[in-house]
Amino acid sequence: MEHMEHMPFIVGSYAAAAAVIAILIAWVALDFRAQKRALADLEARGVTRRSSSVERQPKEQSIQHAGEQA
Repeated sequence: MEHMEHMPFIVGSYAAAAAVIAILIAWVALDFRAQKRALADLEARGVTRRSSSVERQPKEQSIQHAGEQA
């Protein structure tokens, strides 16, 4: 069986690819947790997000407001 000679290479390749994907998933999960902790720390110190303080305005009002500032 000639095709079985390549089986270690094929299995090793799939194992390496699976390991890389698992490492990337773990890295993203750990980074997400770290970013979430950093955001919670900033919010605890009173730093807020810019988007949370801005009220949503209809597009026409924001265009008029921009024209008034010019």
